[in-house]
Amino acid sequence: MNILLTKVVEKFNVKEGFEVLNPANKDKLATIANNTNIEIKESIRKAKNTQKEWNGSLQKEKSKILRKWYELLIQNIDNLAQIITLESGKSLLEARAEVNYSAGFIEWYAEKAKRIDGKLISSPFPNTEIKVTYEPVGVVAAIAPWNFPLAMITRKIAPAFAAGCAVVVKPSELTPLSALAAKILAEEAGIPKNLFQVVCGDSKEIGKEMTSNIDIRKITFTGSTRIGKLLMSQSAENVKKVSLELGGNAPFIVFDTADIDIAVKALLASKFRNAGQVCIAPNRIFVQENIKPKFLKSLIDEVSKLKIGNGLEEGITVGPLINDQAVTKVKAHIKNALDNGAKVIFGGKSHELGGTFFEPTIIDGMTDNMQTSCEEVFGPVVSIYTFKTEEEAITRANNTPYGLASYFFSNDVKQIERVRNAIEAGMIGINFGVLSTESAPFGGVKESGLGREGSDDGIYEFLEPKYSMQSFN
Repeated sequence: MNILLTKVVEKFNVKEGFEVLNPANKDKLATIANNTNIEIKESIRKAKNTQKEWNGSLQKEKSKILRKWYELLIQNIDNLAQIITLESGKSLLEARAEVNYSAGFIEWYAEKAKRIDGKLISSPFPNTEIKVTYEPVGVVAAIAPWNFPLAMITRKIAPAFAAGCAVVVKPSELTPLSALAAKILAEEAGIPKNLFQVVCGDSKEIGKEMTSNIDIRKITFTGSTRIGKLLMSQSAENVKKVSLELGGNAPFIVFDTADIDIAVKALLASKFRNAGQVCIAPNRIFVQENIKPKFLKSLIDEVSKLKIGNGLEEGITVGPLINDQAVTKVKAHIKNALDNGAKVIFGGKSHELGGTFFEPTIIDGMTDNMQTSCEEVFGPVVSIYTFKTEEEAITRANNTPYGLASYFFSNDVKQIERVRNAIEAGMIGINFGVLSTESAPFGGVKESGLGREGSDDGIYEFLEPKYSMQSFN
């Protein structure tokens, strides 16, 4: 029995609202209320009032409470993982990894809360002192996606709490249960009830209120570039601080100097996680032409070993896509590629399990004018492109308005340094396929976003420097 899920359902399940469904079998998990505009405004008001109390407490006390929250997540890892799997479809193995990853941000910022240091700056004037302190930006609106329903919450609110901010969270209507479970555990840890608000319902209405409400001073969002641009535009009216982690079009370059086995294993780890529904998943796989036959053989061998099914079952490595719209998008990308001369060499259709299960797919013969070359496929599809020279690979990899993640594989030290410097991305995996960690700054360049999450950089997204000059005359 999942005690935590029972708590969530008992506290938040209602008769009328939107249904939360298990994407693996369409079973109803709960019905969650659509918050009215009045309720959203009230949540923001309560958050603002509670922030004064929270910010007035010692940083050491904040640290202790955040540490307790971290410990509760770890203690409830099995319950949380099951909730994540039930509402998102990913395997239990991946869901457990997400809980650990989520908790890591809380642990990191529990420590950072004690180390928000001001500074003294040498003054150009006699008998004066320049002092810089850091203060919380204000109430934060955090808008999170469905693909990492717990991690995208803690990655935003742990640094906000450490900085002294209150947070109003808008989880995806597809996966709100993880956010509500996180709220329950946060309150059990000692975080004031009204400091952590969760609002659910219509994304447009909630987003509009968050961007227009003068009590919200910071917007942090993970999602599509289109919606990120809209939120940024709406936030300009009140000059809010904005952090945006948006779309990607990650290149994955395999040079002929690479270890093919390492590259293939890294591709599987980064591409098929959450059935490919990951913003930093490789989207364009560039393979140097003289090693392509060997690379494809190894890749097909490894992809054929993936086990598709309900994420709650033992040994499953790839779960379902989140909904029917996701399947439609994947099929459209495949059709576009085939219509333009590419060919499927593995998979390519809906899985025999039916529903939103889709076969892991490999497509060869991709060109730069295809749909997948311009936008994320967001599914378990490996798209293979061929290149001849290093210069060509770099040029084509950078030929996108996005710049979130990039990957490349090489054993040539000089080539590694050249390509590292030339790639236009906020994050680069070199002979490695897993980029996310709480200790490094996560984020992109160009149209992939603004700001960073994680590491020491992440907390300053929620702080404002205040400078004062004092005369001692």
